[in-house]
Amino acid sequence: MTSEQRRLEEARDGKAPWKHWGPYLSERQWGTVREDYSEGGDAWNFFTHDHARSRAYRWGEDGIAGISDDKQRLCFSLALWNGQDPILKERLFGLTNSEGNHGEDVKEYYFYLDSTPTHSYMKCLYKYPQAAFPYEDLVRTNARRTREEMEYELLDTGVFDGDRYFDVFVEYAKAGPEDILIRVTAENRGPEAAYLHLLPTLWFRNDWASWISEANRAPEAPELRQAAKGKGSAISAAHRLLGEFTLFCEGDAPLLFTDNVTNNDRLFPGRPNSSPYAKDGINDCVVYGRQAAVNPEMRGTKAAAHYRLDIVGGGSATIRLRLSKQDSLPRQPFGKEFDDMFAARMREADEFYAALTPPSVGADAALIMRQALAGMLWSKQFYFFDGDSWLEEHNSHPLHSGYRSARNSEWFHMVNEDVISMPDKWEYPWYAAWDLAFHTLPLAMADPDFAKDQLQLMLRGVYLHPSGQMPAYEWNFSDVNPPVHAWATLFLYRTELAMRGEADMEYLKTTFNKLVLNFTWWVNRKDRFGKNLFEGGFLGLDNIGVFDRSAPLPTGGYLEQADGTAWMALFTQNMSELAIELAAFDSDYEDMVLKFAEHFFFIAAAMNRPGGEGMWDEEDGFYYDLLRLPDGSSQRLKVRSMVGLLPMAATTVIEKSQRESIPGAMSQIMRRLKRMPELLDSIHKTGPGHLGVAERGILALVSEERLRRILSKMLDENEFLSPYGIRSLSKFHQANPFIFHVHGQEHRVDYLPAESDTGMFGGNSNWRGPVWIPVNIILIRALLNYYLYYGDNFRIECPTGSGKLMNLYEVGKEIADRLARIFTRGEDGRRPVYGGTEKFQTDPHWRDHILFYEYFHGDNGAGLGASHQTGWTGLVAKTIQLFGQLDLERTLREGKQAAFRQDANARKRSRK
Repeated sequence: MTSEQRRLEEARDGKAPWKHWGPYLSERQWGTVREDYSEGGDAWNFFTHDHARSRAYRWGEDGIAGISDDKQRLCFSLALWNGQDPILKERLFGLTNSEGNHGEDVKEYYFYLDSTPTHSYMKCLYKYPQAAFPYEDLVRTNARRTREEMEYELLDTGVFDGDRYFDVFVEYAKAGPEDILIRVTAENRGPEAAYLHLLPTLWFRNDWASWISEANRAPEAPELRQAAKGKGSAISAAHRLLGEFTLFCEGDAPLLFTDNVTNNDRLFPGRPNSSPYAKDGINDCVVYGRQAAVNPEMRGTKAAAHYRLDIVGGGSATIRLRLSKQDSLPRQPFGKEFDDMFAARMREADEFYAALTPPSVGADAALIMRQALAGMLWSKQFYFFDGDSWLEEHNSHPLHSGYRSARNSEWFHMVNEDVISMPDKWEYPWYAAWDLAFHTLPLAMADPDFAKDQLQLMLRGVYLHPSGQMPAYEWNFSDVNPPVHAWATLFLYRTELAMRGEADMEYLKTTFNKLVLNFTWWVNRKDRFGKNLFEGGFLGLDNIGVFDRSAPLPTGGYLEQADGTAWMALFTQNMSELAIELAAFDSDYEDMVLKFAEHFFFIAAAMNRPGGEGMWDEEDGFYYDLLRLPDGSSQRLKVRSMVGLLPMAATTVIEKSQRESIPGAMSQIMRRLKRMPELLDSIHKTGPGHLGVAERGILALVSEERLRRILSKMLDENEFLSPYGIRSLSKFHQANPFIFHVHGQEHRVDYLPAESDTGMFGGNSNWRGPVWIPVNIILIRALLNYYLYYGDNFRIECPTGSGKLMNLYEVGKEIADRLARIFTRGEDGRRPVYGGTEKFQTDPHWRDHILFYEYFHGDNGAGLGASHQTGWTGLVAKTIQLFGQLDLERTLREGKQAAFRQDANARKRSRK
């Protein structure tokens, strides 16, 4: 057990609160839904980046490379000023959805380089230009560009020309759970000396203002003040719930104090300020020299130490700080012990990741894996939302008279106040249900306890709707994400069983029972006519269809969705397997095995109904959405997309031992199948005995013959198979767009390997060609399951037409390798993720810092969309580890077999 694993054990057992402090500070709160108090619900434009420096937030905080406690009461982050900018750089800048020609997009360069799961060591990098930050140029130039043009990025402005910028590294090391060492190193990459102001900043989230609801309002404001003399530059922080902390600042840096309250004088003239020292007081003091903007009494609720550094060209400077609780105060905050602790924590981080990384994984792939996990761990954020208070403030509470319906009105029961794994700290400072389920797979590699907690979070009564619906995402909690929580729960259960030799059955039982509620919601709400065919709207796939699938159809009628129905089939399979595990401890769960098995049989029969009524198209050999028209007729929407590949995902291997553990349920299942033999079309009772496993069974929507036909398209490089994974839309539609006419208007789907040319669901969502990693993972999982059943008896051309035959394990590995190829440096030294951006490809200070984009160009693998969506793109870490381990096991097994054969031959020769 490594030192970091011991800390995880101590945190689990409640012996030491190692996770109390972490990177729980968002990088953007401005423009988020919770901060939107506009009449029309225009979150992006109501609270702007320009307002953010002067206006106190109601629900969360943001900062650069910051940390906070797990309730975000006390926050720390870094502010910078290069002497040229019109404002302090206190938070990251980007374009809102209406400003970007492809939707919202952060316009900064920053990288999460390292983190352990307890955050005992963390490191990130922010690249700060020495010239004035081109705020207006970025907004103006992007506004001029059309959807057909590339985005205008920060590198395009020329602000990094001549390498005139600072690399600012921020590192944290915990000497104890509440004794945090901080090291900030600024390296001048330019040829000449340059001045840099560093302002490490400490502040309290404002929970005392009069506009905060009484239920959430603190009785009084906490206080920051200059620490007692003799402690050098130090700030004391006293909070009635947190206790007292001290931020020690090495050297003799001046301290600046103000209050974390809105500057009404600047933003809302006529309203009085609640304090003469407002949130932007430190900004005004440093940038404009207004000494009166900060409190001369050296107290307030926001404070910063002001370091002025003159760094020679190619040189560097380091500042050291330490944030310690009163009962953890060090005798000497700096000195040798400080440096030794950093060295120890860095060494322990190396040991932790070495233990996670199979020895067969190469150095570059190991770097990618580590940075992917670091990004996921850095993307934890504190999220606060009290639905009752928020809706009351918006006059939209349905329990109050005179209310007006508004966003999320039906979610007044919610009280979310937790640290949550989020897709992105800038683009998405909020959670999304299906994203979160995918996050838990790689998170479980590093911290299975946190992964389990995250899955259970969405099922708690203050999240899960009384109807059983899971909240989709903040913009519209009532939207529908694919039901993948049961799948993730099963994965984590098996991961924990493999790691610890036992699993938490109480956790499994609680989670299963809540998932039953969610399943019931799906059956009652999304199976319109009780036909076992499901809708769900866009289901996370945004503009993949010819119509907006979440809106009323221009034809009238409704869609029966191949992806929605496939997700539900997978849901039933996962619930059956969970029930089998629970039945071993409680026989009452055998009835649940039967319930979910029957649901699967009925869904399979409905989806695979022969002729024109089913979703399977015999001529094309593919699944399609079925459009039901008001006159009773129907039509398949023949778009070859991920929608038609997902039915393959509904496959689950059932071992003989599992069946034998539920004799009662199996007896009833067999009676049902005997009475309804037509249900057997998608069921296989025994397998070929691959690797000596007899009577292995499989539940699958897709038969062997259909599987071959689908795979012939999926593995065709002129259709779905990209050099970098499986495309979301077949390249077939490049020459053959799908066109649908209704009421004289043309609706069409073209293959678009890069950004979207339509504004459907915002401008930066594109499922019409790019590669998305999470659904690739679902397909790889399906292929591995099929391999467990068919073994080497099922071989197929990969790529289609190549003449190269592979078994389904090899196909899954081929896809995983192609996904990893997005990030891996090739023989030419270039990483496809960075496309033609030469700075990232060739500069030694850029090329090994990996960005994990939202999705990737379907032809060249370049990163697209949100640039830091490590949330589910971090799944690549799991594929690297999984196939590294499987390859190692295979090599060992083949080596043993070869040794056995060699030994047998030697014995034969000896007898002769």
